[in-house]
Amino acid sequence: MTQLRPGEHMAAEISEQPSVLAGLVERRSGIAEVAEKISQNPPRFALLAARGSSDHGALYAKYLIEVLLGLPAGLVSPSTATLYGARPDLRDVLFITVSQSGGSPDLIEVTEAARRQGALTVSVTNTPDSPLRAASELGVDIGAGVEKAVAATKTYSATLMALYLFIDAIRGGKGEDAGKIGELAQQTLDGAAEGVQRAVDRYRFVDRVLTTGRGYSYASALEASLKLAETSYLAARAYSGADLLHGPVAAVDGETAVLAATSLGRGGEAMREVLEAVGERGADVLAVGSAAQDVPAALRIPVAPTVEELAPVLEILPIQRIALGLSLARGGNPDNPRGLLKVTKTR
Repeated sequence: MTQLRPGEHMAAEISEQPSVLAGLVERRSGIAEVAEKISQNPPRFALLAARGSSDHGALYAKYLIEVLLGLPAGLVSPSTATLYGARPDLRDVLFITVSQSGGSPDLIEVTEAARRQGALTVSVTNTPDSPLRAASELGVDIGAGVEKAVAATKTYSATLMALYLFIDAIRGGKGEDAGKIGELAQQTLDGAAEGVQRAVDRYRFVDRVLTTGRGYSYASALEASLKLAETSYLAARAYSGADLLHGPVAAVDGETAVLAATSLGRGGEAMREVLEAVGERGADVLAVGSAAQDVPAALRIPVAPTVEELAPVLEILPIQRIALGLSLARGGNPDNPRGLLKVTKTR
């Protein structure tokens, strides 16, 4: 039996993402059919439930819903239903549960409870025959294929892509801005290779990392922090750029590495002040995104430009490669991080 090299699965799954994303766009009509059912009975507001990487996807969707649909949106704490038995009135509410595996008991239970309380429930999952899909009224299939590495890569970007296409379709969009997302993803991966290697060499021995972003890219900062923690065992902490200036910046010094998601648009522009502040405190800044060349940073990794609301789909790609490279450089195996399972079951 052939012995797999450490990180082989994660590396392969990162490389699959251009085709996975392009495939989702090609299957957009199925997602639009689900969206049409929601458009026929517009909700009062939306709630999202998720865990782990999917929770970062849910935060991304929250921004999309609030900005593109003009609806209030909130992130649910599943424990209010599973541990405390809360049963709020959810009539005329769109309840979206995001889970790559569709198997976490708390997400299944909170979806079942929301449905009983009158919500229109939609599951967004990579496992269309999962218990979560059975618990929800409607379903959006991520369609990323089997993911063997413990650290989510292609399922994360595909989750973002599916959520974008779904929410864009609810507002009557046709997904035009995502038409070339597969090509842009390949362009991003190819163009970032040299910068990723420089980042791995530069931060191989770092102990403390802050990740930050604003707007849609806040989700990228959170996912970056998780990937660095679970694959490289780094003490990584994510902040919105605004929150970083509200106190945590005091802990930044010359021993701090800051990874900033900075893409073209209002969120990226708002990051300029943040990066100037951490730079003045001596932090070593790595900027990743389509606006990376325009912000103060020690190292920059450019990303193919797109509309701002799609930037997180692309800017996470080189960040995943950095997490992979750092894990291998530090002697780890990102395919099988210590203490982690592919499906985490909580209640």
